[in-house]
Amino acid sequence: MVRPRKIRKIQFNPKVLYYKPRGIPLRDLEEVVLSIDEVEALRVKYVKGFDQIVCATNMKVSQSTFQRILSSANKKIAEAIISGKAIRIEK
Repeated sequence: MVRPRKIRKIQFNPKVLYYKPRGIPLRDLEEVVLSIDEVEALRVKYVKGFDQIVCATNMKVSQSTFQRILSSANKKIAEAIISGKAIRIEK
């Protein structure tokens, strides 16, 4: 039996939900989807500049869970940049 997912604290509501390479229509691009959890992890770590312990506490998750969320977000963003894919933020 799968353990129930804990509710995560998200303190950010993005106004922009798509990022794409310039000059290529969105309909011609593949997408990489970032969850709102991943966006929040990126925000508290890189924009706010908190260390991992504070970030995990802010999101009400364990440090290992925070690290998995952050690693997933970084991988997806790197894939989008290197492969020229659009990034969609899913609420």
